[in-house]
Amino acid sequence: MRLLKLAILCCIVIGPLRLVHGESYAAVKFSVKPGPHAVGVRVVEQYDSARTFGSTGDQASSSGHVEKARPLQTLVWYPAQKSAHRAMTMGDYIALMDTEVSFGKPQRTRDGDVLKSWLQASLGESLSAVRDASAEVGRFPVVIYAPSFTSWSWENVDLCEYLASYGYVVVAGPGMGERSRESTHDLSGVNAQASDVSFLIGHAASLPNTDMAEVAAVGFSWGGLADLFAASRDNRIKALVSFDGSERYFPGLVEASKSVHPDQMTVPLMYFEEGDQSLEDQDRLNIRFHAEGRSVLNQWTHGDLITVRMLGLFHPEFCSIAYRNEELWEKELPNLQVADYDRNDGLVGYAWVMRYTRAFLDLNLKQDAEAGAFLKALPSANGVPSHTMSVKVRPRTPVANNPTS
Repeated sequence: MRLLKLAILCCIVIGPLRLVHGESYAAVKFSVKPGPHAVGVRVVEQYDSARTFGSTGDQASSSGHVEKARPLQTLVWYPAQKSAHRAMTMGDYIALMDTEVSFGKPQRTRDGDVLKSWLQASLGESLSAVRDASAEVGRFPVVIYAPSFTSWSWENVDLCEYLASYGYVVVAGPGMGERSRESTHDLSGVNAQASDVSFLIGHAASLPNTDMAEVAAVGFSWGGLADLFAASRDNRIKALVSFDGSERYFPGLVEASKSVHPDQMTVPLMYFEEGDQSLEDQDRLNIRFHAEGRSVLNQWTHGDLITVRMLGLFHPEFCSIAYRNEELWEKELPNLQVADYDRNDGLVGYAWVMRYTRAFLDLNLKQDAEAGAFLKALPSANGVPSHTMSVKVRPRTPVANNPTS
């Protein structure tokens, strides 16, 4: 079930979780200051005609199985003119599930019903973006967001709206497998999502408000691995941000690709890692998925690498919608939390993930010197509370025989 996969996120957390409805809930507000821009969002229903996709409810006919082009429900957040119209609610984003692969023909699914129940208390919560708001004049750097395993384009909606408020066009599609809505833990699955990333870059190039010289890819979990695959083949990607990405946990897939070579990558990478992943956990993953291979991060020597360890976060806490059910936290997840860090610590930690992500993008896509100084400073000098994060900066080593690289 897709929602279960959201909870375990690439099987880094092994074992069943029961999803429950939170009876008492206050709207989630991360302690970050929004940027100077109002935010708009558009939903684009489009197909990648270069690829086929398994049949869906609206594609199947009485004659049996029908294959059509790959559907990609695309969300675009962007700097917008101020609008008097109401902002999107959490319920508005969740409702997009019903037409993810059946454009114009809503389909009620068990996953959708469970997710709505899980987030029932937050369905009316207003966020920042206004649907179809008029765009600001100008061109802005592009961020492609790749969600986690079988997840939704809006899983990190707070981050996407936040970046748009600081002058980025953020484009996202759902995490899907090669032939179906469900992702798969194999090369065909990660290659499919990597191709989606490049397809979305192409869509961004068609927009009038994008600066295509400045493109980054941001991904969570399985999406981080997909971004790595995409960047290895698509030189339009100038920077990578990975939220506890699967490239760390599935290095065997990277080696099996025969085409993705971290030791040859030259783009800068910021990698956020959870605070409590043990060697024993990694060993269980290696056995279950035959994933053993050389560390991607250790091989990342020809591109700048910033590794941020979020001391109190466990894997699902890198997804902003995971914070929207207090009962889930109080009754189902305590055994997964790190030490005595609680949900409030998670809210603080995630806010700093947002802030550091923006600084990294500002440095690499806007050439902002202040952002570079922010990233090099001690976290305490930036106002980060004690016991929240550690930051390691490893400058790139020039590629041999290319002293200007």
